[in-house]
Amino acid sequence: MRQSVFTIFLILITGILFAQTPIWSKHEIAFQSSKTYDNPIYDVKDFKITFSAPSGMTKTVRGFWDGGTDWKVRFMPDETGTWKWKTDCSDKENTGLHNQSGTFESIANKSNETLFQKGATRHEPGKYYLTYADGTPFFWLACTAWNGALKSTGEDWEYYLNHRKRNNYKVIQLVTTEWRGADKNAEGLTAIDGAGYIRIHPEFFKRIDQRIDEANAKGLLVSPVILWALPTGQGRHLSPGYTLPLEEAVLLAKYIVARYQGNHVVWTLGGDGKYYDDQEIKWKEIGRRVFNDIEHAPVTLHPHGSSWVGDIYDQEDWYNLMSYQSSHSNGEKVVNWINKGPMFEMWSKLKPMPYINMEPNYEEIGFRITAKDVRNASYWSLFATPVAGITYGANGIWPWLSEGEKILNHNDKGGVTGWRKSLDFPGSIQMGYLSEFFQNLEWWNLFPANEILAKQPGDSVFNHWISVVKSADDKTIVAYIPEKTDVKLFNPKGIKYTAQWFNPVTNEYFDAKIVQDSTFTAEKRNDETGELSSVTIQQDLKTIKFTHNFENDMLIILKKK
Repeated sequence: MRQSVFTIFLILITGILFAQTPIWSKHEIAFQSSKTYDNPIYDVKDFKITFSAPSGMTKTVRGFWDGGTDWKVRFMPDETGTWKWKTDCSDKENTGLHNQSGTFESIANKSNETLFQKGATRHEPGKYYLTYADGTPFFWLACTAWNGALKSTGEDWEYYLNHRKRNNYKVIQLVTTEWRGADKNAEGLTAIDGAGYIRIHPEFFKRIDQRIDEANAKGLLVSPVILWALPTGQGRHLSPGYTLPLEEAVLLAKYIVARYQGNHVVWTLGGDGKYYDDQEIKWKEIGRRVFNDIEHAPVTLHPHGSSWVGDIYDQEDWYNLMSYQSSHSNGEKVVNWINKGPMFEMWSKLKPMPYINMEPNYEEIGFRITAKDVRNASYWSLFATPVAGITYGANGIWPWLSEGEKILNHNDKGGVTGWRKSLDFPGSIQMGYLSEFFQNLEWWNLFPANEILAKQPGDSVFNHWISVVKSADDKTIVAYIPEKTDVKLFNPKGIKYTAQWFNPVTNEYFDAKIVQDSTFTAEKRNDETGELSSVTIQQDLKTIKFTHNFENDMLIILKKK
């Protein structure tokens, strides 16, 4: 018996001393505080851990309180080999948290998922898209499941993740606190109590821990909303980014970031908020205090509908991805905002980063948005700026509705299709086709090029807008054409192209007929002999003409021969 106990003890000690974590996976270290605090997020001003890589590089992150005297740090190693770490706690007398140190071993990752083979998603300065750590471009196709982590059962979440992965989605967007769409989680818990003075409930976050871990394990990046920030309408009192004072907003945000920094994430600091005018200073201060002194994944803000913050935040050091929300309308105002608005006008004048419409038309919203409206808004948004990605939403998925359930704080009169059936909506599947379509192109080299379009039908009929992108060397041109029309493109270099149509409804390709080489043979009579001979006549090659006469919107791909 003594030998068995001793053997178990040795195994445990060996596991602690020689802890192994695969590269690009979450490494967790547990600490026992030597003190019990009344409210740890206030009483411990800072708990930081500095990790030293095998190469000598250092990374500093925060630890977090996990209930009672339990504290943790979560960290993602980006090198194999032996890592060292050391803690620094603002309460120097806490012997369980301050001046602790240790090592762990990072080993090769056996997962076949791209996230674990190519590494964490990041934004490299000067680029208009995200990449994996090894530099491979990352195309963003997200699904909006705001309430997914709050309300789903384990079985439902598994079904959802498998469906999204199977249909080429790469990112899951979700909330990490109660908010207007869910005032508590499935267990009836809330993230915090209070508004002026708050208490955090670690138990609330443990189901979110599990949901994010499961998404990552399937190779899906997660974009957690840290502080929902809706300033108007029903349920705004449930938006911590709106109701909390600056200090409390920072404390809560720091806590959530510390909790999920070991996962594959892209941070959405604020959700559906107003980040300009009287709120600009507040949100810049939150961003700076939460992110500027730690290593962190890319950060963005999710603005409210048809609002623009690009020229306000592009110079913030912590800000890495330019999100916007066109909102849920197929009307002229919104369509023109997508195609002619500030993103289109300003992307080339601001610091290079990805520009992504994080909330275009939600399918079935108001029972007026169809799959065609989803496709229109998505392709228009993608082509209005350098290609980087798009997000999909359905009116029954984001609130995680069961059949017959109503959306909280949304004046829902009922009848919205539940989340499970909504996954198979036409637009939902067609966004998967969109993702696959771009994977077949060097999409990261495609920039807006509407200047080569000879005539823009969208100037006369707003929703007939043709969008064009091309590579800088003109070797690839892609045009999105929503309605039947004749199209003429300028081709000043006289390049000869092959052409293919892509049907975004059926996911089919087929050859396209273009008129480019206007060479033809004519007969010419000799004035002296009267004999007929043939002569080749070649007209200007610097235009490309073709006709879209299909029943639905189409894309044409031109590639240099």
